Formats: sequence, structure tokens, C-alpha cells
Amino acid sequence: MNDGKDLQNETLSQTVETPAAEPVADSAPARSDAERDAAAVQALITENASLKDKVLRTLAEMENLRRRTEKEVADAKTYGVTSFARDMLTFADNLARALHNVPAGALEGADPALKSFVEGIELTERDFLSRLSRHGVRKLEPQGQKFDPNFHEALFEALDESLAPGTVAQVIEDGFAIGERVLRPAKVGVAKGGVKPN
Repeated sequence: MNDGKDLQNETLSQTVETPAAEPVADSAPARSDAERDAAAVQALITENASLKDKVLRTLAEMENLRRRTEKEVADAKTYGVTSFARDMLTFADNLARALHNVPAGALEGADPALKSFVEGIELTERDFLSRLSRHGVRKLEPQGQKFDPNFHEALFEALDESLAPGTVAQVIEDGFAIGERVLRPAKVGVAKGGVKPN
């Protein structure tokens, strides 16, 4: 009978020992699975960071492209008439020359037809300049201002005691600008000597 109990105890001990031996055998694969999972998670995190970086760069490039396109469209609207406006400056010059060549007292006792003719030229010049200004072209008014080489072209120096040195003393030819760009610089004479600026 003892043999039966011994056999039963031996079977129980084998049963008890077997589960204890299995976790030891499973712990190596469990660690291996955990390491694989950690490596997979790390790879996913790296890929996620890389994709996020690519998305952010693409968004930044798209934003820069949008801004550049908006600026190009705005510049095209503002400066699209530049060549045409530059060609029209000769017309403005001719109108101004025609008016400057009329002697000051010539219209006082002149024929009414001549007065109407001169008034018509004045009106045409004003209308033409206002139409240019609607398209962003403006006449530069440098008389009495400080000489600015970005907007003025100095032709000579004039000794004028009433003006500070470097001040525009005389405008020989009107200048024009479109937006922030110069179509044609004003040709001017610059004061030399004179009153010192404060």
C-alpha cells in the first residue's frame, strides 16, 4: 500500500514540479517578447517623430508658398502697369513743358481762345496725373526736401543761402514713383552752403 501512496506522492510532486519548471522555461521567451515589443514601440515612436517632422516641414513650406504667392499677386497688381506708366511719363512731361513755356503775363490780355487752350492743357495735365495716381503712380514733390539719392538725381549744386545744405533747391524734371518703387528719379539741383540744419 505504501507503494500506491508513494506513486501518488511521486505523481503529485511531478505535477507540482512541472508547473514550476514551465514558468522558468517561459520567462526567457516572455523577456524576448517584451524586448521585441519595446523595440517595436521605440521604432513606432521614431517613425511617428519622423512623420511629424515631415508634416511640420510640409506645412511650413506650404505657408511660405502661400505668402510668396500673395506677395507676387499684390506686386503684380501694384507694379503691373510699370512699363506702361514709364512710357506715359513723356506725355506728362510734354504737358508740363507746354504750360511752363506760357509766359506769366501772356494770358492777361490774350485772346479768349488762347486762354481756353491753356486752361484745357492745365485740365488735361491734372486729369492725366489723377488717372496715374488711381493706378498707384504718384508725382514726386522734392522741392525744399532733403536730397534723397533713392528718389532724386542731382544734376548740379546751387549756392542758395536760404536753404540748408543738401536740400533740393530746384526741380529740373519731375520724378514719379509707383508703390514703393521709383519709376523715374526727379532731376534736381541741390543747395550748397546756406543755413545749417537744426
